[in-house]
Amino acid sequence: MYIGLRWVEGDYVLNVISLNPLSNFNMQSQEAVDLDFPRLWYVCKRRWLSATLVFGSAVVIALGFTTLLKPAYEAQGKLLIKKSSQTTALTGLGGEKLGQLEGLDMKSSPISTEMEVIHSVPLLQKTIASLNLKDPRGVLLAPEIFAKRLKFKNTPTTDVLQLSYESKNPEEAAAVVNKLMDLYLENNVFTNRAETIAAGDFIAKQLPQTEATVRQAEQALRGFQEQNHLVSLSEESKSAVAIVKELDSKITEVGAALADVNAQYVSLQSKVGMSSASAIAANTLNQSPGVQKVLESLQQAESDLVLKRSLFQEAHPLIQDLKHQTGILQVLLRERIAQSLNGQQLVSDASLQMGASKQKLIDDFVKVEVERLGLANRLALLSQSAATYKRRIQILPKLEGEQRELERQLEAAQSTYQTLLKKLQEVKVQENQNIGNARIIEPALVTVKSTITQKILIVFVGGMLGLMLATGMVVVLEVRDRSIKTLKEVRELYGYTLLGAIPSFGKKPSYRHQDLEPAIPELPVRDTPRSPIAEGYRMLQANLKFLSSDKPLQVIVVTSAVPKEGKSTVSANLATAIAQLGRRVLLVDADMRHPLQHHIWNLTNAAGLSDVIVNQAEFTSVVNSVITNLDILTAGVIPPNPLALLDSKRMAALIESFSTTYDFVIIDAPPIVIGADALTLGKMTDGVLLVARPGVVSSTGVTAAKEALLATGQNVLGLVVNGVILENESDSYFYYAKEYAAVEYFEKKVTT
Repeated sequence: MYIGLRWVEGDYVLNVISLNPLSNFNMQSQEAVDLDFPRLWYVCKRRWLSATLVFGSAVVIALGFTTLLKPAYEAQGKLLIKKSSQTTALTGLGGEKLGQLEGLDMKSSPISTEMEVIHSVPLLQKTIASLNLKDPRGVLLAPEIFAKRLKFKNTPTTDVLQLSYESKNPEEAAAVVNKLMDLYLENNVFTNRAETIAAGDFIAKQLPQTEATVRQAEQALRGFQEQNHLVSLSEESKSAVAIVKELDSKITEVGAALADVNAQYVSLQSKVGMSSASAIAANTLNQSPGVQKVLESLQQAESDLVLKRSLFQEAHPLIQDLKHQTGILQVLLRERIAQSLNGQQLVSDASLQMGASKQKLIDDFVKVEVERLGLANRLALLSQSAATYKRRIQILPKLEGEQRELERQLEAAQSTYQTLLKKLQEVKVQENQNIGNARIIEPALVTVKSTITQKILIVFVGGMLGLMLATGMVVVLEVRDRSIKTLKEVRELYGYTLLGAIPSFGKKPSYRHQDLEPAIPELPVRDTPRSPIAEGYRMLQANLKFLSSDKPLQVIVVTSAVPKEGKSTVSANLATAIAQLGRRVLLVDADMRHPLQHHIWNLTNAAGLSDVIVNQAEFTSVVNSVITNLDILTAGVIPPNPLALLDSKRMAALIESFSTTYDFVIIDAPPIVIGADALTLGKMTDGVLLVARPGVVSSTGVTAAKEALLATGQNVLGLVVNGVILENESDSYFYYAKEYAAVEYFEKKVTT
């Protein structure tokens, strides 16, 4: 049997899957059925005695074993776990304290962590070796066994950790707890000191590297400032903006002056009629004494030549001398001009000598040209300076960002260096401190009171074992017991329509097949018509009446799967209930193997059905009228082969004759598993009414009966569950039947 959960319509339903093919006759595979919790309760009620004996035996054995145990003593000590020690976190990277008890995540507990430290094998081994703890064999105690005797308890809402140790020697228990706490404190202090030394070593290694980093950062900043000619970027930026503004103002002013000079230049150039270079050259030659002196001599020689030509012929020596003199002077003039103009010939001979007014114009023109060139040069210089400052202003933000980054690197390196120097000094102070995260607030004392924890545990284990054994025994008994206990089980196994449920208020059967039927009235419909049993039979006849609307039932066979299910009692009471309604009823006892109807009605069985079939007697002579409208045909002499008589044309003719004479014919047939009598009669009648009794029929019998009915094609009218024990049923339908039965019982007691 397998028990599990099944998801049904958004909820879980507890299910049991039966692996017994006999209890699930129509299942080709495992089938899940809803688990009936009240059924489990009734199982416990049936098996309570056996389960109690097994459970009690296990508990008694456990109690007996505890009496053999020697008394054990438990010593307790308490530690206060501090969140952090006074030792500084010497690495200084987080500002936290060394040895601070904090977990790596939100779920971890510092006290739980310290429990594991105390519970560690090295500390346990040191404690065992210090106290020379040995097992009964004289060997040093194993850490695993030692750990099992050690217990921890964290007092709620506090940082107090309680240690306890159990031993058969009270002095040993106290010594173990105290020694373990001392070793834990020593280990804690050693761990903190080791962290301090490790921090100092780390700082000592980091200092030279950090110092080199500071120097590199300083050198980089200094090189950057020298390369970019930086002193103060903020002041330089302000000064550059002011200079650019001033240069722009001067450029505007010089540009205006240059425009005026250019206007004067154009006006004078038009008056002079020469370029500025020619004007400068002419002015230079007019102001040169050497040129003017040669020019005057040349002009005088030319004048004399003209005068002499008017007096003499060309061939005259005087004219030739004058011409020769003129040529020499012209050559000399050109040399003097070339010397004055640096070899350039920018003026004509007419410009070598001019009047005073033109000379003044040329002088003014030259002055304007000089002024114009000066203003142009100044404007170019101012524009160049302004452009230079503007380019500087444009790169200043980038330079400022680079300088700021270098300064940050320098500050970070300096800060790290200063921090490491400070922490290194703190290391020297902390190395000699003996501070831990815990202290003893209550040492373990020697106790004279023994503990009963181990005994309670043994009794508890014995009880749990007894409960498991009792449960297993109940399961084994239930699995081996294939009998059906409740109406619900009968309905589930047969699967036929339930036409009636006959309750039982007598002594509960013990559910063995050989038990007799309960001691209840055989004919409650006649003797106790107000009883729930009588009402059950009336409900049965009413259901049969409305079972078929096309053709009313007239002849039925009443049978069961196995003997002792009360088919004869059901047949007699059903016949009585129908007769009380005014219908003529014939009850035929066709169970020639174990007839009972003559016992129920207190009749003789000297002659009956068997005699009528073989024509040894007439029907009218052997039929008995027991009550109004009810006749009984007993089984008669028991033949050696009842099936041969029942499976005959004579029997079929009798049934046909009975149906014409009576309104309703009930044939009490043998159980199905006994023989084929009921199956043979079922094919001659309108159908078969199947009787089942909880506690008598088993799943095997149900399987065999149903297979036989299906194989022969019987018309099974329905199912009558007889002898239903109301205490075993959980359906609310039977709740009122219980109350009704209680009232009837009370009324009987009053009347008697």
